[in-house]
Amino acid sequence: MGKQYKLPVSDKGFYIDLLFYHIKLRSYVVIELKTTEFKPEYVGKINFYISAVDDILASEQDNATIGLLICKSKDKTIVEYALKEMQQAMGISEYQ
Repeated sequence: MGKQYKLPVSDKGFYIDLLFYHIKLRSYVVIELKTTEFKPEYVGKINFYISAVDDILASEQDNATIGLLICKSKDKTIVEYALKEMQQAMGISEYQ
């Protein structure tokens, strides 16, 4: 759907790095790109985007939004703790 996709929430505009719609899954896919090592607070941001897309953009026929956070590097243990109680469908990966 676009890069730096503007998502209006209340009176503010938030920008999702990349927003896709997967036709076969009938689901939005939010991708957040970080040029630094993974930090637990990044999960809160992508969780916010997933929830907002589900409420603002998705229709009743769509499945839940999927989030993907891509970082420069990650520590598996820190990622595991950060995602432990999350209900949203999201993943964290590294790029090279």
